[in-house]
Amino acid sequence: MVAAMSAVTAAGNTSAATASAGSASAEQPQQAAPFSDLLTNAVGQVSQLQQQARAAVEGLMTGSGVDVHEAIIAEQKAEMAFELALSVRNKAVEAYQQVMGMQF
Repeated sequence: MVAAMSAVTAAGNTSAATASAGSASAEQPQQAAPFSDLLTNAVGQVSQLQQQARAAVEGLMTGSGVDVHEAIIAEQKAEMAFELALSVRNKAVEAYQQVMGMQF
């Protein structure tokens, strides 16, 4: 999830740098990944973190050599990634509702 958010930030920085370079630059602007791909990758990363946390907790419960600290850290990573994804979703829904409420 963090990597996807970094990609969004990097895409914004790339477009800002391209815009500031103006028409004097002979380089072609880099193609940014579609927003839907970024969201799909972010959801996949959240799912992967949740699976890793589940495996760590199961390993802890079965006594298969997983340290308590590792299980807690994996669980916290998954929780924070989920909360970030939920916040992004809420902001997207809020923006959609605002756009739908506009009168043209």
